[in-house]
Amino acid sequence: AIIGPTRAAARLEGSKIFAKQFMQRHGIPTAKFAVAENFEDAIRALATFSAPVVIKADGLAAGKGVVVARDLEEAEKTLDDFMRRKILGPAGERVLLESCLSGEEMSFIVMTDGRGILPLAPAQDHKAVFDNDQGPNTGGMVAYSDDSILPDELRQEIVATVIEPTLAGMAAEGMPYQGFLYVGLMITEDGPKVLEYNVRMGDPETQPIVMRLRSDLCEILMTSLEGQLAAVGARWSPNPAVCVVLASEGYPAKSKTGREITGIDAAESLGGVKVFHAGTAFRDRQLLSSGGRVL
Repeated sequence: AIIGPTRAAARLEGSKIFAKQFMQRHGIPTAKFAVAENFEDAIRALATFSAPVVIKADGLAAGKGVVVARDLEEAEKTLDDFMRRKILGPAGERVLLESCLSGEEMSFIVMTDGRGILPLAPAQDHKAVFDNDQGPNTGGMVAYSDDSILPDELRQEIVATVIEPTLAGMAAEGMPYQGFLYVGLMITEDGPKVLEYNVRMGDPETQPIVMRLRSDLCEILMTSLEGQLAAVGARWSPNPAVCVVLASEGYPAKSKTGREITGIDAAESLGGVKVFHAGTAFRDRQLLSSGGRVL
């Protein structure tokens, strides 16, 4: 038994350009954007934006294909990196330029069987590698889940203006969607606007969300497979949860690996603490770092 979208529906995440054009077709609120197929087109499109401007590689880039350029010089360098130097490979051959939205960022994840919608606990992800939102974007350095970030009125607005139109639009285009749908949002003065879709739960948002879940996840998944998700609810702990990522030196560029990891048992003995493995390896009876985001 498999829960997740078809390959066609997964283009919501697989192509940033497809996703933005889909939002445009179905009236889903998002930022002004332009599509560029080559470097020359990108430079011409850049002239129609004012800084800061967001530049996104069209394809999947492990969370590293989005740059918020603070000025046009940085934007032009990013376009050169993506499209001429090809630092992201094929993912950066086409790019999306967007106006930079201001407000509070939020991750809103739902489960759906194509008809029923089960919203999960809200979460907020912080992507900049250093403190105080400094440094390049990463796959996510910290996320927390706390009901206070999503009042009921705002939840209803997001479902009505984003989630329901997305599912209706996918069905209308012959790509009915089921599984987890992650919507990255910016809560602006003009209401919620979509930054991106993921066709899965997000990392590291999943960890604090699932730590708060008090219902049986397996039962919810089986109910979704049976097409009965509208009849099920979920129970959540009222307590907030937070996930902090421990990253290797050098991340998100080239990371140092092979560092010995100790202290996991001591951390988990504190109570209320769970250590999740990400970029780790077990060799010669030693636990070692093997990636950028390690624990």
